[in-house]
Amino acid sequence: MTDGPLPSPPPGDFVHLRRDSASGIEAVTARFLGHAYDMHHHDEWLVGVTHEGIQDFYCRGARRQSVPGRVILIEPGERHDGQAVREPGFRYSMLYLPQDWLRREMGGRDAAVGFRRTLADDGHLGRAIGRACRAVFGAASPLATDAALDDLAGHLRRHLGAASPKPAPDGDPVVAERAMAFIRAHAETAFGLDALAQAAGAADRFQLARAFRRRFGTSPHACLIEIRLARARALLRAGTAPAEAAHAAGFSDQSHLGRWFRRAYGLTPAVYRSGRTNVPDAASDLD
Repeated sequence: MTDGPLPSPPPGDFVHLRRDSASGIEAVTARFLGHAYDMHHHDEWLVGVTHEGIQDFYCRGARRQSVPGRVILIEPGERHDGQAVREPGFRYSMLYLPQDWLRREMGGRDAAVGFRRTLADDGHLGRAIGRACRAVFGAASPLATDAALDDLAGHLRRHLGAASPKPAPDGDPVVAERAMAFIRAHAETAFGLDALAQAAGAADRFQLARAFRRRFGTSPHACLIEIRLARARALLRAGTAPAEAAHAAGFSDQSHLGRWFRRAYGLTPAVYRSGRTNVPDAASDLD
């Protein structure tokens, strides 16, 4: 769904934080070798996953310990602290979800919503948290970030006691065709699922996602990347420098293009450009 790693961990304690301006969600990745933080609380919903070590903390009247792969779930206002209990400390990622964001994702209300437990062994949710963190830290396209956060919300529902929203009708396949036309016309710009749904005439982004997958067999974001890659390849074949091709095709920078290009084609943009632009010269030498 998203590409690129979280920030590389330096030696010793560290905390990296990045905020997604559209959703207000903050992503944190951190490591602590001993004491992490004193008792405190947040106004947001906290969902995190431990990557390494044992993460010890107090919450809901008892001490808890999270091990690698385990998910941490903390409600707004719940007091907690944090510490390592043994060397070499612990490393984790955490998302701070604004209450209004979660309220929207849960169908417009959260009065009866709460985490059933503070710790959960849920690999699917843990991986969804990781993908959402990578999207925020990597400043992924709004479309990719929206998709990662939608996926996160879906996995959270079973821990919040909230039922999945009633599916809207898939609607006319024209919705998917309109979405594809919009993606092709705006591939070099940044837009989110809500804007795409509105442009396509869908009831909401969930209806759009279903109609799009039914028509094209994949997600809007996957199609966006395919279109951008095709445009970048055309530019590279014409001799455009990789950095310029990345910008013109809609990628954030050359490294962003490079990651997707290698995943799709097994070689770097520079190698592809060199091989394609040298073809005419090599052919003329054989004549």
